[in-house]
Amino acid sequence: MKQWRIRAPIRVFATTFALALLAAGTAGTDARADDPSGASSHGMRLVGTNDLQARSTYQPTLHKYSPNQYILFTGHHPLGLQGEGLLPNAQHLPSFNPLTGKNELNGTSIVDVSDPRHPKYLFHLPVSDGGSGGAQMVRVCDGSTLPIHNSKIYMLRSYANSAHEIWDVTNPSNPVGVRTVAGGNPVIGAQTGAAGALAGTHKSWWECDTGIAYIVGRRGDDTAAGWGAGNHILIFDLSDPAHPVFLRDWALDGQQPGGVIPPHFTAATLPSIHGPISTGPAGGAFASAGATADRVYFAYGTGSNGVMQIVDRTALLPPPWGTGLKCGSMCTDFSTAELGRLIMNPDNGAHTSWPLGKITVPDFVTDTGNDNGNTTRDIVVVVSEATAHFCSSFRHLTFLTDVTTEGRPQSIATAQVPASEGSFCDTAGRFGPHATNEEFGPPFYQKIVFVSYFNAGVRAFDVRDPYNPQDVAFFIPAVTHNTDYRCGPYKGNPNVCRPVVQTNNVASDDGGYIYIVDRADTGLHVLQLEGDAKKIIEGKD
Repeated sequence: MKQWRIRAPIRVFATTFALALLAAGTAGTDARADDPSGASSHGMRLVGTNDLQARSTYQPTLHKYSPNQYILFTGHHPLGLQGEGLLPNAQHLPSFNPLTGKNELNGTSIVDVSDPRHPKYLFHLPVSDGGSGGAQMVRVCDGSTLPIHNSKIYMLRSYANSAHEIWDVTNPSNPVGVRTVAGGNPVIGAQTGAAGALAGTHKSWWECDTGIAYIVGRRGDDTAAGWGAGNHILIFDLSDPAHPVFLRDWALDGQQPGGVIPPHFTAATLPSIHGPISTGPAGGAFASAGATADRVYFAYGTGSNGVMQIVDRTALLPPPWGTGLKCGSMCTDFSTAELGRLIMNPDNGAHTSWPLGKITVPDFVTDTGNDNGNTTRDIVVVVSEATAHFCSSFRHLTFLTDVTTEGRPQSIATAQVPASEGSFCDTAGRFGPHATNEEFGPPFYQKIVFVSYFNAGVRAFDVRDPYNPQDVAFFIPAVTHNTDYRCGPYKGNPNVCRPVVQTNNVASDDGGYIYIVDRADTGLHVLQLEGDAKKIIEGKD
């Protein structure tokens, strides 16, 4: 398998690298530096920023309200202590919302990015669960696209670790509850500690054209019912968001009650779901963009014992969406709909499995007349999440995976950013991949994949030849006064703490803008490609 490396000249990550040199081998905290010139970039430029009220941010979801109005929904981690609680004498992180004049537990931020140079913070929708809040996952669908065919816009989000709920965000400055915990009628789950509460929530997927939602969670009574550890999928019909209908459970075969642990795993190592991505039905928007229709790609095991599973969507779903059985929570067949799986080595996990669809490999095209249709390959990008600080665990990778023969997926190229590029292992925090963007269609799809890379910012990879992907652009934000600390063992000291950027997730839009958000409270950065990287999406390279 091939690995790619940076080909273009690199500029030093000035601010954080300087902090690393200043404090290498020291204990406690380092001086915080606010230097707007400390950002580092190549082939990507900063357009605009928003501090997101200094809230730790997980998932950005961009929704186009009209040709001229773009709204970004960002899900936040639970509110915590500085340095993830490891900073000596750690204080509570900021929770003040200047729009209301109140301290609020973390929830969902809604930002108007129609003018990407000046993102406008519209609303913070907290999760007032009496604990730490948090609403990491957020998806948005138009009612006009959903089978309900109305003029509303709906947001599906997680509610702390106990429920999923739906809000009417037709007016993004004034969300209205549809199925919420506060209203006593969430999609699934309940107030923390109440009957029916979920034990886990995370990154779900919602098909806006059919209304099918693949919701990640775990019922509070799953262990007693015989389920293996970790979350699984609860499939819902949300075609009418006010009236959700549960369809069935899904998991890696062996996790369900009575399941047999598959080869290569034990009860302790069998991975649970992190997140799904569905390409929807034939004729749908994603299939029209080039994705293989009627497939769901499930990613299990975020940072170890990973599995990327390919599922026949038609066989998975009951009528009228497919040919499967409507068996609800009584489903025991977790194998028939599976078409294939990539079993990764134990050191890598599957945080994200994003299908690029069928790509013609340039080098496979000849003038011999003997190509016989073998020039096009079906590709999925699989990302393993880095979770350790100061490079104290295995160096995680991004995998380009050929799924043309779905029963036998094969990794054809691996990706990593060299630590020596910016002394990232000495910088503090996590270094390595986390997630890709997940948008189908122009201008980036099947050309450039963006991968969030924690203290190495966001990376843009040219995937037009998936056997030889190239790192063509990056942007690493500067540390600001909001940037939180990250702590870990370093050169014999058990707990070195430094403020460091932790680019967490990335999204893109049809206008060529890229949106990154920070796990360490540095906020939102809006970016654009430039130079040779921009030529790729313009078809000039």
